[in-house]
Amino acid sequence: MKFTLEEILNATGAKIIKKGTLTGEYSISTDTRTIETGDIYLPLKGAKFDGEKFCDNAIQQGASGCFITGDEFPQDAEIVLKTENTLYTYMALANYIRNKFNPITVAITGSSGKTTTKEILYSVLCQKFKTHKTFSNHNNEIGFCQTVLSMPEDTRILIIEMGMRAQGEIELLSKYAQPDYAIIVNVGSAHIGRLGSLDNIAKAKCEITSYLKPDGALIANNSDRIRKFVTFEGEKIFYSIKDVNILIRKPSYTKFLYKEHEYELQVEGDYNVENSLAAIELAQKLGLTYAEIKHGLYNYHPIEKRWEVEEVKGLKFINDSYNANPDSMKASVSTFMELYNNPVVVIGNMGELGDKEIDFHREVGDYLGRREKNKHVKFITVGNLAKYTGEELAKFGFDVRSFDDNLATSRYILDNLDVGTTIFLKASRTMKFEEIIQSVKEGEK
Repeated sequence: MKFTLEEILNATGAKIIKKGTLTGEYSISTDTRTIETGDIYLPLKGAKFDGEKFCDNAIQQGASGCFITGDEFPQDAEIVLKTENTLYTYMALANYIRNKFNPITVAITGSSGKTTTKEILYSVLCQKFKTHKTFSNHNNEIGFCQTVLSMPEDTRILIIEMGMRAQGEIELLSKYAQPDYAIIVNVGSAHIGRLGSLDNIAKAKCEITSYLKPDGALIANNSDRIRKFVTFEGEKIFYSIKDVNILIRKPSYTKFLYKEHEYELQVEGDYNVENSLAAIELAQKLGLTYAEIKHGLYNYHPIEKRWEVEEVKGLKFINDSYNANPDSMKASVSTFMELYNNPVVVIGNMGELGDKEIDFHREVGDYLGRREKNKHVKFITVGNLAKYTGEELAKFGFDVRSFDDNLATSRYILDNLDVGTTIFLKASRTMKFEEIIQSVKEGEK
């Protein structure tokens, strides 16, 4: 996306420090490693980095100009613009483009499932509209800007995923996104270590409606906490798995009935069905036909490390280690145990659970142990926290093996599991469970 200098000034309120004879349009770059000739460099800052230190590098690599917050700047720059905060400047530019091309903007948040819901929604809305979405889980302020500024000019629907680690962050994203529709997938214990309580998490998620357009709509999971803390006075649509009749459950397939219509997903799990309800409700608001919605749902495929199936040395791995919190751990492991005979479940640490992280890991073990009657399930735990999940499972009579790291886990799998075994991997992303699969590939069985 390119800007004239006048557009940049109007959007950001930046002050011109230096202006040469150049005219035309400029792309904005925040990375000197990928900067192109003629770009204007916008240096971002963080707790451990200061992009402003690389303004000279940007000009040497062909940038026409740069933004600064201090008084020093490269003398060779054709254009120098001064601003107080480069992140807010970046967001202001994104907001300018959002309003210039004015796509129908959809904001999505939730403690778990927001990326999946975004991908399902994208699969559905693409049946009728030119749709653009947040890449992967790039759901912070920088990801928002990258999403908007990479949007084709003829985009009809813009889907913005919004994550948060503290209160106020989703409100900030909402301010610059100005959504027409907002979706709250759920409120769970992810990030409870930072926000302190489920009520505080619900308040933070409900910030998504802070700048929701009054004539738009909120589509949300039918949660008491969401209903309690949402302040949006416009149209509200609530959905629930309780309104669904599951017709068929089997590996990589679910058929369900919702409001007298049958739908199919090429994934398993009631939580995926519930995520798809948000897409159904919004698609109906936007005028998609039943056939378009049904086709879009059926065409949805998970992104990398979300229920990713891979055969290695006669073993079948299902990798769902994109992220994990107590709610998603309970839901996905329960689904796996329900669908597969004599399965092996590899559980790793869950992150960002605060002072009660051990209690949360034990809670997962207790939940799964009470739910699962099939004692043929074998559990493997990996990490200093997951071992507490294993301790609870062992109380219910399950075969549980615990390891400190991925390498020891892969060695056990190679030495002890029979060809034809299905192995489910679930952990927070920081556990890097793809290393287990890679080590099995490289090892001798």
